[in-house]
Amino acid sequence: MKYKIEKNTVQETLIIPLYSRKLCSRLYPNIYQDETAVRLINEIDYDFSEAEKNSRSLMQRFGALEVAMRQNDLAWEVMDYLKDHPKAAVVNLGCGLDSTGRACNNGSCKIYNLDFPDVIAVRNELLPADEREENIPCDLNNTEWFEKIDASGGAIFFASGVFYYFLTEQVKALVQAMADAFRGGVLVFDAANRTAVKMIAKTWLKSAKIKDVCTYFAVSDAKNELSLWDNRLQVTSRGYMLGYNDLRDPSVSGFFRFLAKVGDKMMKMQIVKIAFKNK
Repeated sequence: MKYKIEKNTVQETLIIPLYSRKLCSRLYPNIYQDETAVRLINEIDYDFSEAEKNSRSLMQRFGALEVAMRQNDLAWEVMDYLKDHPKAAVVNLGCGLDSTGRACNNGSCKIYNLDFPDVIAVRNELLPADEREENIPCDLNNTEWFEKIDASGGAIFFASGVFYYFLTEQVKALVQAMADAFRGGVLVFDAANRTAVKMIAKTWLKSAKIKDVCTYFAVSDAKNELSLWDNRLQVTSRGYMLGYNDLRDPSVSGFFRFLAKVGDKMMKMQIVKIAFKNK
C-alpha cells in the first residue's frame, strides 16, 4: 500500500525537493543520481500531475539542477570531513526524505536524521533507519536534541534548504549553541541573498500552498556577516552552482550554465561552511 500525503499540509513540503531530486536524476544522470528519490516517488500516494506538468518548463528544470547541485555539494563536504574523522556523527538537519547521510556512509560513522515529529513519522514509514542510522523527531530550535548526538569522533552537520524558514536570530542562536556543544565540529548549509530568498518564497512555498512559513534568513557575504556572530566561528563559502562543479556536462545547456553563474554571483547562492573552533 502506498503512503498517502495530503495536500495543504506541512508534509507536502517533502514532495517538492523529493520530486526535484527524481527529476534531476532523469535529466542529468551524469551529474546526479538519487535512486532513493526515484523509488519513493513510486511509493507515495500523491497527485503528482501538477509537478509533472511543471517539470516540462525551463525554469523548473533549472530548479531541479539547483537542488541536485546543492545535494552534491553538501555530500562532498560531509565526505571531506569524514576523511579525517571517519567515526564522526553525520547529522542531517531538517532531513525530510533526503538520503544524503546514507550516501555518505563510510561504514564507521553514525548518521542522525532530524526533523519535526510529523515528518519523522513519514520518514519512519518510507525510510526506516538502518543499523548505523537514527531518525530523531525534534524542533531544531529546541537544543535538547544535542544530547542525542554522539560527537565523540567529531560531528558534521548539514542542512539543505532549511534555514530559509528561520529567523536570522534563530539561526544565530542555534549556531552559537552548537559552537558550545560541538567544538571541532562543522556545519554546512545552503544560503542566498535577500533577493534570491524572496524568489524562493514566491515559487516553492507558493506552489506548496503553505501560508504559515516565513523565509527570513538571508546572507550575501557569509564570511564577514556570520563571523561577527561569535569569535569561535571560522566561516567560508563557495557558490553552490559552480563552486564545486563546472557543469560542463553535455546535458547542461550553455543557458543553464549562464543562469548558474548569475545565481552564484548575483543571488549569492552559496554553500556556507562554519567550523566550530576548539578554543
